[in-house]
Amino acid sequence: MQTVRVQTAGGGLRERHKARRRVRILDATRELLRESPESVVTTERIAERAEVSPATVYNLIGPREKIWEALADGFTDELEDRLAALEAGDPREVVRSTVQLFVGDPVVSRRMVRSWEESGLVLDRSPLVQLRRAMADARTQGLLHADVDTDALAAVVSASCVGALHQWVAALIDDDRFLARALFALDVALAAAAADPYRDQLLAPLRTGGAV
Repeated sequence: MQTVRVQTAGGGLRERHKARRRVRILDATRELLRESPESVVTTERIAERAEVSPATVYNLIGPREKIWEALADGFTDELEDRLAALEAGDPREVVRSTVQLFVGDPVVSRRMVRSWEESGLVLDRSPLVQLRRAMADARTQGLLHADVDTDALAAVVSASCVGALHQWVAALIDDDRFLARALFALDVALAAAAADPYRDQLLAPLRTGGAV
């Protein structure tokens, strides 16, 4: 379940109240989506559920496109918290946790991706930052060639994961296939950049994983 972080330090009482109302607005949006996945979620319906005025929804979040963006920010906040709790340094755990987050709240995540015009950016902040770090760590450990551009490698994997996400949102693939395709993209990238002593190890998932 995604939540929005409330900043309690600094800003004073007024800012804390605004942050709490913002949380209520986004929680209300999620509730409405889960109840009626294909319905039009208007500002008025969100405001009524959150017990605020429509003007408050607009002032604290913005128009509908900004609501989808705010929901996406909630996903990335949750993902960052999960990865921090795992202390994930393994690229596979970064990818796995990302997929599990989306499939864990399928109604909200599917609607958000379908409706948000900039949904291609949904993975830009996170997990891309963690994936870059994990790839760089793998290079430092000697798993990948020393001259590999790990930022570029992570960007390629992220783009593939976005593609798999959109296929899942369109119901072209199920949860398991979504995870399999995301991990396949990662495994291909790691195998292509593998240092010689670790080539067989990093090729192994591709040899045993089967078709995706």
